[in-house]
Amino acid sequence: MSAPRLEIDLDKVQHNARTLVDQLSLRGISVTGVTKAALGSAELARALLRGGVKRLGDSRIENIEGLRRARVPASMSLIRTPMLSQVERVVEHADTSFNTELDVLCALSSAAKRAGVTHGVVLMVELGDLREGILPGDLETTVRETLRLPNLRLRGIGTNLACRSGVVPGPENMAELSALADSIEATFGVELEIVSGGNSANLPWALSSASSGRINDLRLGEALLLGREPLLRQALEGLHTDAITLCAEVIEAKLKPSLPRGKLAQSAFGEVPAAVDRGPVWQTILSLGRQDTDPEGLYPPHGLEVLGASSDHLFMDPGACRLPVGAEVRFQLNYSALLRAMTSPFVTKVVRAAGEPGAGASPPVVPQVGAARASKGIRPVR
Repeated sequence: MSAPRLEIDLDKVQHNARTLVDQLSLRGISVTGVTKAALGSAELARALLRGGVKRLGDSRIENIEGLRRARVPASMSLIRTPMLSQVERVVEHADTSFNTELDVLCALSSAAKRAGVTHGVVLMVELGDLREGILPGDLETTVRETLRLPNLRLRGIGTNLACRSGVVPGPENMAELSALADSIEATFGVELEIVSGGNSANLPWALSSASSGRINDLRLGEALLLGREPLLRQALEGLHTDAITLCAEVIEAKLKPSLPRGKLAQSAFGEVPAAVDRGPVWQTILSLGRQDTDPEGLYPPHGLEVLGASSDHLFMDPGACRLPVGAEVRFQLNYSALLRAMTSPFVTKVVRAAGEPGAGASPPVVPQVGAARASKGIRPVR
């Protein structure tokens, strides 16, 4: 089997989805399964739907178009504000889009009228994270103008936190969003179908709060795929953190000094590495680099340590484990590492389909020593 590669266990993804869907449903919250980190994988999207997610969301219209071509049976939302240059494609392929700009809303209205369809919109509100959103004081004006536009249907409002600035979703900002929903309905006599509180970072609040207020939707990606919440990257109880793993192959293994020799300047990536004398190190190099993933987002097996990375090489100290050339090391990933690995053309994507041998099992995450072997029950992702 080719390396580097991502191995995706659909049974574990489905389990994560079902667990969170069931827990959140007790609080009146449904789940939008976000597919952007999986590059719009149709097989993974179907696993999320089998796990009970209500709708699918993606930030790229290209991924939504791919899901449509694959005939994935789901309502789909474009969760990034549409580009003016893509409004025709948005109204054709997305049932709903998340919006912040009146110019874009007007263009969507015109495109939907030409296409003879009604397009759903969710208005995003800025509640402190400074990513995207309408300021709360401007929301009423934007709602009024949106309701005047033909061929658009205001489906709800939403917000996004803990993304750009790391603002924690909690009782105060979720109560503010709920109050805005109540105010809009009272002022305009409309019913908001969706009040989308945010992303996986909302889970600590949602799963511990006595009341979710008006929040009835969360857009989940990281928690479903990686089993962790984004605030502290802690594992969520009952979820698999190894539903997706990254495998890389050893291409060099040599005993080398831990201190570089010669005058030091910036590395290829503008860094001046801290030089620490650890004595001779059995340095292991893997065929995986910054062009393939985010090295800082890799979780190696116990006893192994990532020392650094170049464009094409990952440098490791294997500790007491001596990994020969041809051995494989299996990593768990954080969201940044997954996103970059999934979009790299040099990382093979393979999927273990539901019901195939080994699917859903939880083997220990340890390096595979010896020549790389094809894993049973996995095939290229579509």
